This record gives sequence, C-alpha cells and structure tokens, in this order.
Amino acid sequence: MNPVLDQERAQLVAMKVAAAPRQQLPQWVRKTKDLPVVEVEVDWVRFSILNHRTRAEQMRVKRETGNEDIFSDPFSDEAQKEQSKILLGQENAEDLIQDLRDRGQTEPAVITADGVLINGNRRGAALRMLYNKEKKQDARYITAFVLPADASAEEILDLETELQVSKDFRQKYSWVNEAFLIEDIFEASGKDWTKVAQRVRLKSNEAQKKYTQLQQLHQLVEMSGGARDYTDFVDKESPFTELSAHVANKSPHETKTVRDSFFLGVIADANYRDLRKLRRSDADEFIEAEFKKEPVLAKLVEAAKEEVELEADESDDLLDDVLGTGSSNASGDVAAVLSFLATKGESEMVSLPGGGSVQVSDLLATVKEAVTVAANEADEDAKDSKAVSAPLDRLDTAIRDAKRALAILPQGRSFDEFDEAGFANRVAKLKQIVGTLENS
Repeated sequence: MNPVLDQERAQLVAMKVAAAPRQQLPQWVRKTKDLPVVEVEVDWVRFSILNHRTRAEQMRVKRETGNEDIFSDPFSDEAQKEQSKILLGQENAEDLIQDLRDRGQTEPAVITADGVLINGNRRGAALRMLYNKEKKQDARYITAFVLPADASAEEILDLETELQVSKDFRQKYSWVNEAFLIEDIFEASGKDWTKVAQRVRLKSNEAQKKYTQLQQLHQLVEMSGGARDYTDFVDKESPFTELSAHVANKSPHETKTVRDSFFLGVIADANYRDLRKLRRSDADEFIEAEFKKEPVLAKLVEAAKEEVELEADESDDLLDDVLGTGSSNASGDVAAVLSFLATKGESEMVSLPGGGSVQVSDLLATVKEAVTVAANEADEDAKDSKAVSAPLDRLDTAIRDAKRALAILPQGRSFDEFDEAGFANRVAKLKQIVGTLENS
C-alpha cells in the first residue's frame, strides 16, 4: 500500500482498472509499458499542483493573493480552483477548448492511482469548463492511463519530462517553466548534468545554459522584493541568454556591472539587441552619463541613492552593535536605480527630491530611452576602439606571419621547385610597404 495515495480515491480507480483495457504508454519509464486506460468523471480528477508548466504562474498567484501557503495543500478547493484558472489562462487555451468542442478528447491523459492528473491538466480543465459551463455532455468524462499504485515521485518526474519532449504529447513550456523543470531534475539527479541532459533531450551545455538563465532570473525576482514575479519575464528570454553567456568566467566587477545594466534594461523593457551592446565592464558608465543629461533621471538617481543609504544605515546600526564601527555600502547610480525601481509597481507614484512626483511607468520609459542611447554610445565607442587598435593589430599579425615564413624558409628551399624569384619579389614588396609605413 502506498501511504502517499488517498486510499478511498485509489479504491475507486482500482475498481475501474480491474476491468479496463490496456494500451502502451511509450514514455512510461518502466519496462512494462502497457497501462490500463479508464474513464473517470472530469469533476472528480485532481489537477497536479506540481506541474512544471505552471510553476511561474503559481508564484504569481501567491504574490497577487498575498497567500504564500495557497498551494501548500495541493488538493484543497482553493488550490484546485486557482490551478484551474492558471490552466485555462495559458497561451493557446482557447484553441484547445475549441478543438475539444469540435473533436472531443482524442488522446488519453495520465493519472496517478488516486486520480491526480500527471499529463492532460490543460485538457482536464478545458473539459471541466465545457461540461459545467456549456453543459457539453461528452465532456463529462476524461479518458486516462492509470499509473501503478507504487509509482514514485522520481518516476513521475521522469514521466513528465519524457512526455514534455515527446512529439505526441508535447505542449510548449515557457522558457521559465522549462528552466524550473531542469532545476528540479538537476537537484533530483544528484547534480549530474549528464543525467539531466539525457532526461530533457538537450546537450549538457544547453541544459546548463537554461539553468544559469534561471539563476539570473532568481536574483532579479528576489531583488524586486515581491513587486515582480517569474511570469513577468516569460517573453524576455533573450536578455537572460545574452547575460548568462557573457558573465561566465568574468571578474566579479564586470559580472555585477553587466548584470545591473541588463536587469535595469529588462525591467524598462529595452530591446535585447541594444542590451547586448552593454556587454562590457564599463557599461554602467555609459548609462550614468545619460542619467546626468536628463533632469528627471538625475533626480531619480538622487532619490534612489537616498533610499539605498537609508537601508545601509539601518543595516549599519546592527553591525555597529556587534563591531563597534560603521560600515559603508557605496552604490553606483545604475545599481541604486535598479534596486529602487525593481521594488516598485508600474502604477506607483514616486516622490522626487525638490518636489513633484512621477509614475513609475513614466520613469521606466525614460530609463529605457537612456539605456538605449547608452547602448548605442557604447557600440560607437567599441567601433572607435577597434579603429584605433586595428593598424597595430594588423602589424602584429604581419610580424607573426613574417617570423613563421622565416622559420620554414630553409625547409622550402630544400626542394628544387622552390620559387626563388617569387620569394625575392615578395620580399621587395614587403620592403616597399615598410618604407611607406615609415614615411606615412
């Protein structure tokens, strides 16, 4: 007996399983792929709260309701109701509902031995809506494979992953939820990237990139203090891809500078093609220069630094009690503005030094312009730097090539067919070029 199962519900499923036909579920991880297929009432099945396709959305619900424990009891009426809303609110849900109206259910879902949907949560929610709101009678039941009663949590995670990569069952994850799945598999596999890669059908380095992107996003969401959640960044994968790739093996200073510049650009909705121009250790200097040109942003910097200093002072009071001395928490303009704006909702009003207030959405729009201009300035600077160094770089290449030619010259002359005239001609041209360089 599996103590995790709801035994009363499991008995009802077991009665149906006893007389049920069996079909193959190729993605089931055990050698025996034949599983019973049953019909159960769609109002009776439970949605899986552990479904990785909805992880980010669940975090949004927690923030919006202010109830961190809303999904703690996954089978409570409240948790199931919210999960249903999430499922019906996902991308392409209307297309799925219309398809079920027109054709009905064409593929079995997958449930545990006590009726929890492992695959088919979206279909289950859609069928339930069709049955209860539109009184569509053929939506009353959902057909589903039934997993063995002793299926473990790890096997169920493996099955979800197999179904996720299967052409027959795949429904696209957002990049955030896919990264959550990879993170969970990484932890469950003992942090073995080879196993992770095998499970999600990616190369090891590709899985690691998605994991790293999520770690960056974790930082930004945590920085926001609850003002933003993971679903706010579902359509912003590219900046996190660029950021994660660049900061690998960079110094702590450059990592923080580029990260702060990217994060500020992301919350201001700057184009990632512009942000990629800020992949440099002095990215913040270009943005700060633009802040100084715009009076509103100059005041924003002042307000942000005042808030940072206030928070630092409060922290220092605690340190002073222990150490008997003060400590400094200096912060650059970009870091300060990022910390300030990340914690603010777009509809909030911010008071600026000297009087007056501005809505956060307007500040973000102005910041976006400043970041975009700064990115283009950084790009021009990079081109200028290349132009400055290009002549010397070309000469360095020529010197290396000349040294290599000198080193292999004896070997070349050892062959009868060596072209001495051609060699002399090239040396003469080289001398001519050097003379021109000297007199230029």
